[in-house]
Amino acid sequence: MKLSAMALRNLGRNRRRTILASLSVAIAMMAVMFMNGLVNGLMDNLVRNALKDDLGHINITTTEFRKREKFMPVAEYIHDADKVAGVIASTPGLGGAITMVEERIRFGVLLASGSKTKPALCVAGDPEKEKSLLMLDRNVHDGAYLSSPGDVLIGVGIARDLGLKVGDILKVVTQRADYGLGFKKFRVSGIFVTNVNSLDGSLFQISLADARDLLGMDGGASQIMVMLSDHRLAAHDAPLLAAALSKAGFKDLSIIPWEKGGGVVSLFPLMEGIYNWIYIIVAFLGAFVIANVMMMVVLERRKEIGILKAMGMPPREILYLFLLEGVMLGALGSSVGTLLGLGINWLFSIVGMDFTKSMASFSWPMDNVIHTAVQPLAALALFFLGVAVSAIVAFLPSRKAARMDPIEAIRSV
Repeated sequence: MKLSAMALRNLGRNRRRTILASLSVAIAMMAVMFMNGLVNGLMDNLVRNALKDDLGHINITTTEFRKREKFMPVAEYIHDADKVAGVIASTPGLGGAITMVEERIRFGVLLASGSKTKPALCVAGDPEKEKSLLMLDRNVHDGAYLSSPGDVLIGVGIARDLGLKVGDILKVVTQRADYGLGFKKFRVSGIFVTNVNSLDGSLFQISLADARDLLGMDGGASQIMVMLSDHRLAAHDAPLLAAALSKAGFKDLSIIPWEKGGGVVSLFPLMEGIYNWIYIIVAFLGAFVIANVMMMVVLERRKEIGILKAMGMPPREILYLFLLEGVMLGALGSSVGTLLGLGINWLFSIVGMDFTKSMASFSWPMDNVIHTAVQPLAALALFFLGVAVSAIVAFLPSRKAARMDPIEAIRSV
């Protein structure tokens, strides 16, 4: 009789114990699968929230701007930014689908109203796209979000310091891209409140068209942010975009994935590695039940093991037989657990988990809804992890069976 058939028959001899052992592995693998989907969804959410205000998943700017990025030099900008964005959006072969290409300008200004002045930071882009990036539209306390040319959205701190209210005129003075002096008047369309001093007291938003007019950047932008469907593919896609832009004639550009942007986001890959070890630990905890079951089986079947050896079955086949039983238990539990976990992840990838109430005390504009990741390849990898862990914990009981003395085993009660 083949070892696989013998192992399958042996598992059916005590179905209750087989079900309990498989169920333990299934619960553990379901938990691991859900944790994997939740962590990947959480990491994607964290990366997006950390990058949406600055770099994006892939950041594109000029080489000279990159060298002096902290100073936000308006003279160094991407000419024909619209054409560059068009090439990016049409680049084939990218691993992660492009969900957004945003042209943005960030620059320092001097704000004035009457006799009062105040330095501030301006962020300019497509107002509709910025609703899912800066998200200041969610924090408008008075007035309305940007709706027409010449509108400006300011923080409550700026409004307080300059004595402004909705409908008032705000004067903006800054250096132009040609090193001249730029001046423009804006109408305050809305005032936002985030309760974050660095935002409320120094940040304001205008449209990209108004910023280009103010700075003399006809069709230009200081940077282009690319948002992907999967942040893990940024390192793969950045060289492809660089090659496509170079082929299109845009040579003097610096294109980097978010991992090379520095700052706290550089710690995210380390966090993902730590979570991988947690998955392995949880899988071992679930599979240890198999070790206990297999040890009981070996003790109960000592006489049978002795008879098999007396009939000429070599120790190696005895080892393989019991090891195969453990692997089958693990495979059964892992398949059920990963499928259930994948189903749960699919459900929460649609409905999401809203942590807005939990984040009520934290007012930074960010997306508080986490959607779990649905990754069939990850499910397959976790299935094999469950099988491998089951084989490992079943090895020692199987080895004990293979080393039994046949005479002593037959004499055992």
